[in-house]
Amino acid sequence: MPYPEYICAPMRDELTAVGFQELKTPEDVDATIPNSKGTTLLVMNSVCGCAAGTARPGVKLAIAGGKKPDHLTTVFAGQDLEATSQARKYTPPYPPSSPSIALFKDGKLVHFIERHHIEGRSAEMIAEHLRGAFEEYC
Repeated sequence: MPYPEYICAPMRDELTAVGFQELKTPEDVDATIPNSKGTTLLVMNSVCGCAAGTARPGVKLAIAGGKKPDHLTTVFAGQDLEATSQARKYTPPYPPSSPSIALFKDGKLVHFIERHHIEGRSAEMIAEHLRGAFEEYC
């Protein structure tokens, strides 16, 4: 059963307010990820307080300056179940986890940050990790 919208709305807004496009259906995912040109950041958002509470601020810090991906996208695990399941088809060999962050270049996965690389880290540490990936691939 998906989480209620009233719980997820503020967490969605945290990313959409800074330019992230929500992928809410499997069709949205398939139309975006494999066909993307340039770089695409995909944030698998979640309600998990221990990791998502620093993931979203970390992502926002990372895109605030310097190099950044051409496209910013997000799915919401625990709510947009089918879209999230479809997005995870593009992230092997990594197992499903949320939150997580994927970077694609021309539709191919080039960098992935799993939940265990988010938990216990500050927003600044997550941002620094992402900036390194942006420098390499964007």
